[in-house]
Amino acid sequence: MTSTLVFIYFVIVLAFIFDFINGFHDAANSIAIMVATKVLKPLTAVLWAAFFNFIAFLFFHLSVATTIGSGLIEPNIITPYVLFAALMGAIIWNLLTWYFGLPSSSSHGLIGGLVGAGLVAGGWHVLNWHGLLPVLIAIVLSPLLGLLISWLLIKLAHFFLKDINADKTQCWAKRAQFVAGALLSLGHGGNDAQKTMGIIAVLLFSTGLLNGHFYVPFWVIISCNFVMGLGTLIGGWRIVHTLGNKITQLTPLSGGCAATGAAFTLFAATDLGIPVSTTHTVTGAILGVGSTNGWLNTHWPTIRRIMWAWILTIPAAGLVASFVMVITAPLKMVLH
Repeated sequence: MTSTLVFIYFVIVLAFIFDFINGFHDAANSIAIMVATKVLKPLTAVLWAAFFNFIAFLFFHLSVATTIGSGLIEPNIITPYVLFAALMGAIIWNLLTWYFGLPSSSSHGLIGGLVGAGLVAGGWHVLNWHGLLPVLIAIVLSPLLGLLISWLLIKLAHFFLKDINADKTQCWAKRAQFVAGALLSLGHGGNDAQKTMGIIAVLLFSTGLLNGHFYVPFWVIISCNFVMGLGTLIGGWRIVHTLGNKITQLTPLSGGCAATGAAFTLFAATDLGIPVSTTHTVTGAILGVGSTNGWLNTHWPTIRRIMWAWILTIPAAGLVASFVMVITAPLKMVLH
């Protein structure tokens, strides 16, 4: 029993490590636009983003945490061992894509890890397609929705501001981007931190530490938002450079429209309980404002690299998690 409890605590720590990595890996989503358009200096931008990451729990219901905890694979096969493998799959893939500066999805890395570990633990029948299908659809829809909203916003901005002095437009655009950046960081914290909350909550539930029913304890909510905010403070600068400078040329006006379009998409997904990718959404939104230049300033080789990372994330993280399940099978014997 003692060894099992120690392993449970170890998996909780591992979940916080994933949350921290998610923060600095996905910090690029929150700050790249503000840094690229020189609205804020890098350090100020990460402080701004980290604050709104942390307070996100005040604004959203825990629908995404519930989806992660009980909506993707059958809860009866979830054990600390399965969650350990799932987290390892997500963490290893996150670190690889961070090293190469690819803005992949921490969210889909975790989903892939859960699916891969679940398949090894119980086979295909343990997959909950009622929960998985909306997530898979959102992989396609979230960047498209971010693209569409940001495209509409930049078109409206150009229409209503066409007769206004350019310097005055730039001044107002910079001020608006403070609000847009705050909303984007709230959306990131609201959607992404809940994924770690769901992992820790289902771990406690599956081991009988939640008094018989699934819920997310308050200490889990606070700690997950705090750890993600701390990770954001570190900043994933390789990915910041890719998103902010290698996709398309951004101005304060177009950057504000991109951040707002991405934020609206994240708010909607979080309200629906769908764990979408902040990375996918922001990249789609940046492409949306870039399209108003006729795609001329879009760096397509970078886009292709990002898309390959998107395509590979779920299967790659799933394969890593499956491999971890197999090679650590003796650990399962010890714990039981």
